[in-house]
Amino acid sequence: MLKNLTVSTILLCLAGNGQASENLVLIETSEGNITIELDFDKAPITSANFIKYVESGFFNNTIFHRVIPGFVIQGGGFEHPMNRKETLPPIQNEADNGLKNSRGTLSMARTSDPNSATSQFFINLVNNDFLDHKGKDAAGWGYAVFAEITSGIEVIDRIAGIPTTSFNGMQDVPTTPITINNVSLLSGNTE
Repeated sequence: MLKNLTVSTILLCLAGNGQASENLVLIETSEGNITIELDFDKAPITSANFIKYVESGFFNNTIFHRVIPGFVIQGGGFEHPMNRKETLPPIQNEADNGLKNSRGTLSMARTSDPNSATSQFFINLVNNDFLDHKGKDAAGWGYAVFAEITSGIEVIDRIAGIPTTSFNGMQDVPTTPITINNVSLLSGNTE
């Protein structure tokens, strides 16, 4: 009987109240698996946006296209070999939510426009305090943290050690593609 239960069903049962207590997402990469917990309380817009991309399968077979040791790894917008994917419209920046760009957190990548984040995210390899929200102006908006790694921190460290090069005008591109094979929800509670 247990073999027919999905991970989501098991989590719902363990929660005891019909809803999972965490918003877990599994990111399966060519270097190993990473589990993250979304923070719907402090980053509801960003978390909901991320879930839309997960549920549509958008992240599947994309790559981590930017790897900077001692800083971040970034993905969620390109397929190999650096083919940009079409995204949903940009979302409102929630960097003023009190969450910090600490090691193991996920934040939204964006352009110089604070409200330009779409699908690309980055994982902080170290504490990047200078990326935190400081004020609602161009220099201080910061980058919205929306999730944290709950398992697989060794995977991001392994990815950070992969050699990089320049490719098609972009720097810090891994010489060996780091594929995000599949991204899936592990909980039934998406608020």
